[in-house]
Amino acid sequence: MRHGRCRGGASPALPRTASLDHRLPPSGGAGGMGMSFGVRVSLLAVVSAAALPASALAAEELPAVSVTANRGEQTPLTEVGSTVTVLDREYLEAKQVRLVSDALRLVPGVSVTRTGVTGGLTGAGIRGSETNQTLVMIDGVVVNDPAADSSVDFAHIPTADIERIEVLRGPQSALYGSDAAGGVVNIVTRKGSGKPSVALSAEAGSRGTAAGALSFSAGGEQYSILAGVTGGVTSGFSSAAEARGNTERDGYNNGTAYLKFAYDPLPELGFDVVARGTEFRREGDEGFGIEPGTGISLTLDDRAGGSGRQSFFRGQTRLSLLDGRWTHRLGISRADSDVDYYGDIVNGDPTFTTRGTSTRYDYQTDFRIDTPSLAGASHVFTLAAERKEDDARIWSSFGSYLSTSIDQTGYTGQYQVSLLDGLSLTAAFRRDENERFEDANTYRLTAAYFIDTLGTKFHASHGTGVKNPTLLELHGYSNTFVGNPGLKPEQTRGFDIGVDQSFWGGRGAVGATYFRQSISDLISSEFLGGGVSRPINLAGTSKVRGVEVEGTLEPLNGLTLRATYTYMDSEDAQGVQLVRRPEQAGTFDVTYRFLDGRALANVGVVYHGDFTDRVFDSSFNNRNVPMDDYTLVNVAGAYDVLDNVQLYGRVENLFDTDYEEVYSFGSNGRLAIGGVKATF
Repeated sequence: MRHGRCRGGASPALPRTASLDHRLPPSGGAGGMGMSFGVRVSLLAVVSAAALPASALAAEELPAVSVTANRGEQTPLTEVGSTVTVLDREYLEAKQVRLVSDALRLVPGVSVTRTGVTGGLTGAGIRGSETNQTLVMIDGVVVNDPAADSSVDFAHIPTADIERIEVLRGPQSALYGSDAAGGVVNIVTRKGSGKPSVALSAEAGSRGTAAGALSFSAGGEQYSILAGVTGGVTSGFSSAAEARGNTERDGYNNGTAYLKFAYDPLPELGFDVVARGTEFRREGDEGFGIEPGTGISLTLDDRAGGSGRQSFFRGQTRLSLLDGRWTHRLGISRADSDVDYYGDIVNGDPTFTTRGTSTRYDYQTDFRIDTPSLAGASHVFTLAAERKEDDARIWSSFGSYLSTSIDQTGYTGQYQVSLLDGLSLTAAFRRDENERFEDANTYRLTAAYFIDTLGTKFHASHGTGVKNPTLLELHGYSNTFVGNPGLKPEQTRGFDIGVDQSFWGGRGAVGATYFRQSISDLISSEFLGGGVSRPINLAGTSKVRGVEVEGTLEPLNGLTLRATYTYMDSEDAQGVQLVRRPEQAGTFDVTYRFLDGRALANVGVVYHGDFTDRVFDSSFNNRNVPMDDYTLVNVAGAYDVLDNVQLYGRVENLFDTDYEEVYSFGSNGRLAIGGVKATF
């Protein structure tokens, strides 16, 4: 959620601090920006020469298409004008990344914030946008929760059997509607294939950590199936910062089951079904304390926590006509979230309960035509219609209750053309008919020019976005957070321009992108006194600008280097640095495969620069506080003892770094884990 929280009567997920979207009124002076923006950009020329990460151009190591950048089924990366990063299964397995949230930390322009340790509320914002301006899809199902301010809690999404994660940056409302005002995270699980096979894994390590997974896969000419279960448990670390004297461990456990099935009875006709369910239980801390000398509230050890269930389902029909040139897709999906928060998870009843349901009906048709005599062009025309029905229910032991819903219908048109041996253009327009707001129009334009002989791609995009006020903002949900039915939708606008370059016969690739983004009518919190607040639209425009650099290099056979760097200058309408958005962030990876590919070693570094947070004091006034930068080092290794059996191990946070992503909340310390996986 994205509002300031007051102790008592509000969601226990984020007590006394600004939430994941930090929507509080600006205060304090301007945040220091260090070096000038021009100097930062000049330094990127040096950085980009060595910056070598998971780039969309690294075709030898990452998929050569994007399934998210346009509304069509897929687009070659050489024809994508928007900025998109693709993380594939091979890369995630080499690093032994177990949570999608940790994978997103490896993507430039993405800010991930977790309230405390594993299992704590986790959100992701793109290019300075709010977390509920990031649309998240899993196998075509939008999982943004209307009962959680339209945000997604990434804490409970494992990477088991994920084929790829795509992050599309910049306003994408013209393609995907209101929740995509800042960008899109698309998670795609792998497809069953080949003879029937079973894969299993088991791992265990320090702090009572253990996890396992079991999946079945099969596929033929007319069908594919993937089914699996995965789960884990840990006794963990203190959610309240251990460096501040908190020692009680806060455990976490979860379990996820999933199914992905496709059946094509005819070459022209197909049916798809996906389903997924997760249950979790987490312990947390919400004890209340005051920091001596500052009057700022601190989170202390106690027995708070939460439990929940999340599930989704999607069914769709595919029809292909005219030798595949005219396709149709008709689908229905439903996502449910059911979460209980406890002030005392050991002995107490729930103090706060949320129930969110989102149902979508969608239809899309694509028509492809080639005109070789006219600029050698290939055209794709797309029309799509979507009906969304959101429902939110919230109970509180403090006497509040909310039950409300909202409907929206959207229509999208998109035109793609590839011509002149390398030039690709797209134009998209969407109209959203809203039940409670004025109807909204958004658009997106992109261009890409790929010079095959040089391995160079120039790309640019410009788009607008709209984010409707959420059900919680319109109606409130507790005696300390009241609604405001007069809110206006937020407006976003952004553009980017960049160049990607491959070199050394495809063994290296580097890309740099400059972007600007703005948010007007930003929704924040106004304090009314007595610990009560309500949402309001702020005057003025928040502005974000920056540079993203990413690349890869394979200097030797089996040795791969990857790096990313982000510089982001973010300010609200008063010129104050937006909270929980680091000015600088970056990653660096070294992966080495040896012994004829049977062995693998990986070293990864994640750097998160200085930032600010916003917290409450003892009088429930908010303050901006500076937060230190931190660097995390992770190592992983694996060895194939047999063709179908692998031993592996990793150490997370190798140097046991103490750091805080949210003021006074702790983070995971050093974890050592070993495991085995096999396929039969």
